[in-house]
Amino acid sequence: MLTIERAEIYLLRLPLKFRFETSFGVQTERQVPLLLLHGGGVTGLSEGVMEGLPMYREETIVGALGFLTSAALPSVLGRSFANPEALGEATAHWRGNRMAKAMLEMAAWDLWARQLDVPLWQLLGGNKTEVAVGVSLGIQDSAEATVESVARHAEQGYRRVKLKIKPGWDLEPVRAVRQAFPELHLTVDANSAYTLADSAGLQALDDFGLDYIEQPLAWDDLHDHATLQSRLRTPICLDESIASAADTRKALTSDAGRVINLKVGRVGGHSEARRVHDVAQSFGVPVWCGGMLESGVGRAHNIHLSTLPNFTKPGDTASASRYFATDTVNEPLEAENGLMPVPQGPGIGVSLNREFVEAQADYHEEFSA
Repeated sequence: MLTIERAEIYLLRLPLKFRFETSFGVQTERQVPLLLLHGGGVTGLSEGVMEGLPMYREETIVGALGFLTSAALPSVLGRSFANPEALGEATAHWRGNRMAKAMLEMAAWDLWARQLDVPLWQLLGGNKTEVAVGVSLGIQDSAEATVESVARHAEQGYRRVKLKIKPGWDLEPVRAVRQAFPELHLTVDANSAYTLADSAGLQALDDFGLDYIEQPLAWDDLHDHATLQSRLRTPICLDESIASAADTRKALTSDAGRVINLKVGRVGGHSEARRVHDVAQSFGVPVWCGGMLESGVGRAHNIHLSTLPNFTKPGDTASASRYFATDTVNEPLEAENGLMPVPQGPGIGVSLNREFVEAQADYHEEFSA
């Protein structure tokens, strides 16, 4: 049985090693919410991917922490569950809050795996010891700077390069990169910055042999994505639009996209992520693991999830040292030649760098039944 005896929440700030610009704006640091669940002499770890403001999706850090402390944690503390899926059912009657629910459910998966003394990937049904990874590059100052950044990361062996784009910054950098790297696996990510009125410009991207165009239109509009996909040769990859297996089925039935970016935090945890994976696989549609600038805790969860068989495209689980000078975990998570080893050991296979976390924390609270 999975018993939750007590919990801790940390909120800390991690400065990024570089300026990261997308259509949302510029990011130079990340606020990192961490959840620790204690039970049976071991601790399960998870990381939230919600942001301070509702830019990517509608959840925020303040709202998520309020939901966890006032509703989700009180519903599970001191209780025993058959497995993490049963624990997830304890919060299912509350609408939305998928990222907050994911924090609870993912920490429970890690706790359960550690109690059973097995790696998380085995419980999830994975079958890989390493996963292919790509890299996501923010908007640069110029096309020349973009090409230089791509060159550096291509030399490091990343198996796919993704360029962030927005209206007015799309054709020029993509053309420059494609001319410099004609064989590179290249994608672009718009983070919902376009509308159907921009179809002609998006159709122009068909000429550059992209693997896919990620989330070009509104985060909550599958209908317009289906219309746009009918106008493009390049597959659309859906990210923000997919919050559940049901969303996946509707999107693929209507041909709103032909690739799925699967983020475990966005869909509510590993249980729903597996269902999204399975629905996409039944349609013959590949998935890959997206990133939210996670520290080592979230990155380790992403790596374990990526061992499932339908993760057939490189994900955003690049080397942790690319993002942070010091990580929230003690073990290095480093890719070599575009492959990320799956952390070994029970659970997610990493341990909390507690001294660093406590030094960086703006908030820490403990909870018990």
